[in-house]
Amino acid sequence: MSAPVAPRSVNIASIAAAIGAISVVGLGLALSIPLLAFELDARGISPTWIGINTATGGIATITLAPFLPNMVRRFGAGALLMVAVLTAAVSLLAFKVTASFLLWFPLRFIFGGALCVLFVVSEFWINAAAPNHRRGLVIGIYGTVLSMGFAGGPAILSLVGTTGWAPYLCGAIFFVLASIPVMIGAASAPAIEKESSRGVLSLMRIAPAATLAAFVFGAVETGLINFLPLYGLHRGLNEPQSALLLTIAELGNVGLQLPLGLLSDRVDRRKLLLVCGTIGVVGAFLIPHLAIDSWAMWATVFTTTGIVAGLYTVGLTLLGARFDGAALATANAAFIMLYSVGLIVGPTAVGGGMQLFDPNGFAWTIGAFLALYAAVVAGQIWRDR
Repeated sequence: MSAPVAPRSVNIASIAAAIGAISVVGLGLALSIPLLAFELDARGISPTWIGINTATGGIATITLAPFLPNMVRRFGAGALLMVAVLTAAVSLLAFKVTASFLLWFPLRFIFGGALCVLFVVSEFWINAAAPNHRRGLVIGIYGTVLSMGFAGGPAILSLVGTTGWAPYLCGAIFFVLASIPVMIGAASAPAIEKESSRGVLSLMRIAPAATLAAFVFGAVETGLINFLPLYGLHRGLNEPQSALLLTIAELGNVGLQLPLGLLSDRVDRRKLLLVCGTIGVVGAFLIPHLAIDSWAMWATVFTTTGIVAGLYTVGLTLLGARFDGAALATANAAFIMLYSVGLIVGPTAVGGGMQLFDPNGFAWTIGAFLALYAAVVAGQIWRDR
């Protein structure tokens, strides 16, 4: 484990480059997953095969992430981000012109790999550029922009529709626009001087509170986005009301990351992660007992979702405080790998729970993920007293 680095001045151009990159990651994920699902459905592809194709993106992340620290060291963070942005834009357009469903698998792998590079490299960049005494503030802004990107994808689809070239062109244009701050900040991109002496798995063991936060966030957030509207329908809401419930949840993500980031600069970050996990448990188990169309439900969904998203923000801040240089890049790779595993495991587990205990298995499964995480963090804090 590396010692915390000395205080550094704030490089606005460098921070803007990382934030510009992450904005399109969220937007790209939130736009592409439903858009490509609609495209395949219109072509007559079964839901099972749509799900398998979607999971290929997660497999790309798990495969590529361990190699990214050395790629940053060899080619530079700025160059990698530029290649990833352009690859994402071109591959998104390629989906529209690729008629063969079989070719969608390597194409999805390439697209998922490009998003993986954007995720890992931008997180390493923002952590390396953030001053120690304002790390939580900077990463809180970073997390807010990521959440806004997640909210922006569906908004674009609602404006331009899901058919024709318009949504693909919009997505590609946003990727290209994100290259502008990357080009401006490339000269001040953080560099890795030597290889990390530790591997991805060893860093997971050193900082489980931070790295497991990514897994739980990925599992809970993806399970919630997929099944919260369906949960609303099963409890008597109509489709617009269910969509509103999901919108309120996503607003919690956007609204709470900056306050949590600021708070993480003032308190023990592991204890803050424990508090976030515990509040998430309480909120998840409270949901089945609230009237589905009540203000209490809206407030609970807003708070629970926003606080759970804080696992990502605070976990990333904790990584930056504990590691530096090559170790930080490797830790970020571990963070994104576990996030991607969560993307695969979460919807499967939450959907299975909802099927077994319809409809409240949705909330109970989410609560179980968070309870397990809270127990792990509490155990680590207890051991280190």
